[in-house]
Amino acid sequence: MAATEDRQDLDATAEWRRELYDRTPERQGELFSTISGLDNEPLYTPDTAEIDHDRDLGYPGTYPFTRGVYPSMYRGRLWTMRQFAGFGTAEETNERFRYLLEHGQTGLSTAFDMPTLMGYDSDHARSLGEVGREGVAIDSLADMETLFAGIPLGEVSTSMTINSPAAMLLAFYVCVGEQQGVDRAQLRGTIQTDILKEYIAQKEWIFPPEPSMRLVVDMIEYCSRELPQWHPVSISGYHIREAGSTAAQELAFTLADGFAYVEACVERGLDVDDFAPRLSFFFNAHLDFFEEIAKYRAARRIWARELRERYGARNPRSWLMRFHTQTAGVSLTAQQPEVNIVRTAIEALAGVLGGTQSLHTNSFDEALALPTEDAVRLALRTQQVIAHETGVVNTIDPLGGSYYLEHLTDALEQEAYEYFDRIAKLGGVISAIKENFFQREIAEASFRYQAEVEAKQRIVVGVNRYQLDEERPIELLRVDPALEGEQVERLRALRARRDAAAVEAALARLAEEAARDGVNLMPAIVEAARVYVTMGEMCDALRGVWGVWRETPVF
Repeated sequence: MAATEDRQDLDATAEWRRELYDRTPERQGELFSTISGLDNEPLYTPDTAEIDHDRDLGYPGTYPFTRGVYPSMYRGRLWTMRQFAGFGTAEETNERFRYLLEHGQTGLSTAFDMPTLMGYDSDHARSLGEVGREGVAIDSLADMETLFAGIPLGEVSTSMTINSPAAMLLAFYVCVGEQQGVDRAQLRGTIQTDILKEYIAQKEWIFPPEPSMRLVVDMIEYCSRELPQWHPVSISGYHIREAGSTAAQELAFTLADGFAYVEACVERGLDVDDFAPRLSFFFNAHLDFFEEIAKYRAARRIWARELRERYGARNPRSWLMRFHTQTAGVSLTAQQPEVNIVRTAIEALAGVLGGTQSLHTNSFDEALALPTEDAVRLALRTQQVIAHETGVVNTIDPLGGSYYLEHLTDALEQEAYEYFDRIAKLGGVISAIKENFFQREIAEASFRYQAEVEAKQRIVVGVNRYQLDEERPIELLRVDPALEGEQVERLRALRARRDAAAVEAALARLAEEAARDGVNLMPAIVEAARVYVTMGEMCDALRGVWGVWRETPVF
């Protein structure tokens, strides 16, 4: 009977296409495929989406979590509204944090400047001209004390976007918690730590892959024992997408990185259920609305299946993929920047309909500069309107069961598994990085998309269509260049007043333990942080033992 009904559906669809659709000309010159290049049929019907409810969908809060990780989703609790902030000095960023909390933000998210991201102190020669420009400058525990002055760490959730020096920044945060009298078990938040995506896309690495992976596993092991509410790694597809990947590549490469971290921890001797519940993810929300929603749903399903079946996780919490979403910085345009408000709202809506656990909405002026307070407030209000005025939070996974969405979810899942096979044949993620596999795939995808924009096969409003002859300037945030000198002076004053012998001993211990296998470096890093060893000094000690990484360029 079912086969007969399927045949009838196919016949009816074919007749509709032949008798009606094909007689109506399509728009010429524009692509109807997704940004990932997946072909879209003009209409989706029951025969184009083979939905097995129990196998593929289930219910929210139950395996395979396609429809959401929690039973009540946003009817129980809204996502965390976590706006990214950081510029200039720790004092200035502290003021921005307080401003955002006063306007309804529910979690802090910290951006660091380029010297901090690369493991250099503010007075290093390579830091010249970059201190405080793209985020906050954090050289030592003293800066972290200022950054969170008056902010009770036992009551807020904090995210820190940093990778190679992540262990040092986490140690600073732990020490500030100690000073506030907050038990480590009460500290909540996420530190990015995802070094593999640095080699793949963002390029902010310090050490070679193998010792970098050791440091990641050290952090995961340490947090599983000392900071039970902390996410020690946020496995990030965001930067992979910002580098020019497709949604399918973002999905596949991010999950492949996640599996690599799981395997490294298991090899260390950790039980998967001791650390997997605290792994988290970070995805991009781009403009291809349905493809983005399908990407999140496919990601949850793949992660749940692989953790349960491949890695033998028994705790259902290990199967949950909880993720943060940020709207696509790469989609923002310098032309007609106010239009970015529309782009960001649509992208944020995709993140919500895809079931994100926390969300950052980009400010409309970020293609030009760090955002102003007014722009940040408007970005936050975008989330609040989605949460309270649109009605999309009133039912769980409202697009689930859509013929198109389920077909797209399956298609992205299939694309991901094809990539997993290719990565495995190269010997795993680190081998594939050394072969430049990921870098080449992203470069080719980026080139293809840009060619489509230049050919006007993909329209970008204000860029290749609907341009203005003249645009009025908008107010931009300017970071005072004098702040760099002030930060350097603070750093030098710290070095003059700290206990030099304690600093020397802490650095010697760190270098000694880094040279030995099987020693978790986090206790030594926390000890060094406590006596005000700087982040750059700790990174230099590890550079002396491990060396640095040089990538072979991809052309």
